[in-house]
Amino acid sequence: MRRYVGLIHKETESDCGVSFPDFPGVITAGATISETRAVAKQALASHVAGIMEDGETIPGPSPLDQVQAKSDHSALTTILVPLQPIL
Repeated sequence: MRRYVGLIHKETESDCGVSFPDFPGVITAGATISETRAVAKQALASHVAGIMEDGETIPGPSPLDQVQAKSDHSALTTILVPLQPIL
């Protein structure tokens, strides 16, 4: 199973947001870290399903260490999000 890096961000007075370096523009949020992890899986799966429907190529996951080296370090935490099919 492919696992993509998700960057969880948290600012004062806001929910936790997650972005995906391999999929610019894909962003989602949750009230807690646990909720954010769950919605990240859904957002990733939905976005990749759209890519597949469009007949485009799905990029391979970037290595975690490569993403961390390029990160602006504003992320609260880095997670690996498994790409799961939409049921």
